[in-house]
Amino acid sequence: MTTLPLQDVRNDAADDVRARKISRRATGADAVFEHGARAVGASVLVITGGVGLFLAWQAYPTLQRYGWGFFTETQWQPESDVLGIAAVLIGTFEVALVAMFFAFPLALLTALYISEYAPAALKPTLVSLVDLMAAVPSIVYGLWGFFLVMPRAAELALWLQRHLGWIPIFRVDADPDAAVWDASRYVSSAFCAGIAVAMMVLPMSCAVMRQVFSQTPQGEKEAALALGATRWGMVRAVVLPFGRGGIIGGTMLGLGRALGETIAVLLIISPAFEIKPRILEIGTNTVSALIAGRFGDASAAQLSALLAAGFVLFLITLVVNTIAAVIVNKSRSGAGTDA
Repeated sequence: MTTLPLQDVRNDAADDVRARKISRRATGADAVFEHGARAVGASVLVITGGVGLFLAWQAYPTLQRYGWGFFTETQWQPESDVLGIAAVLIGTFEVALVAMFFAFPLALLTALYISEYAPAALKPTLVSLVDLMAAVPSIVYGLWGFFLVMPRAAELALWLQRHLGWIPIFRVDADPDAAVWDASRYVSSAFCAGIAVAMMVLPMSCAVMRQVFSQTPQGEKEAALALGATRWGMVRAVVLPFGRGGIIGGTMLGLGRALGETIAVLLIISPAFEIKPRILEIGTNTVSALIAGRFGDASAAQLSALLAAGFVLFLITLVVNTIAAVIVNKSRSGAGTDA
């Protein structure tokens, strides 16, 4: 029986405990998933970039012909060779801001109720109902807004003019104290369209906010309650600060959706090519509604102008959604929490 020298034993032990190189390269099913996910993500970028390049290429003749006047002109009269999107851009933002005025508090309160107040047995049903709102077609929201919302919105607009008519945006060119009020002056406005669009953007904003609120560390919530805070105190001190980024991001994602809404707006508004800061008064227009309404009978030159308007709307929504994604990713939600 031979005995190895002590030095050889130590060398063999050192070889056994020497750190092995770890490969980060995925293999098998992991590699298939990694390459598949990478291909899908790249295809989304390629498609989005392709849409942007196509719109830019089609818009170039219009922008070359009209220059900056295309962005400052309010009238859309192809027969007179007068084309501009200043009025429809303002109308687009008016409808979107009205929509977010109604959608933001509803989405925030709905998300808070589902995540913090609703019974556990009721939460899945509420989540499904809110998510189903996003599956309702735009035409249904448009019909709902035209036949049900618009008559009531006109009465609300009349009330707003009577009590807040001294504010320019609530002024209407009609006598609110007349014996028989002129209802036709208060319908088909940015206000009426914004209410319908609000119901369409609410599910998206609510889903983002609810997801962020659900990631609030349970330990921090229990600590606030253990220190004597009420349920609302805990929400105000822990949940809302934690979900600040999600609230902002969800709101901006909803704004991006509201800026591009088409069918519901087209059914409700009365097209008007003028910059109209009075949101309660009949008449407005948006970029998407302009494209949908004029696309069918457009000539080649007008088609290029419509695609130029679409390119501007594409850039606006891209910027808004990018900012929203950055805010959500940089928020505190899900970061630095202990399991």
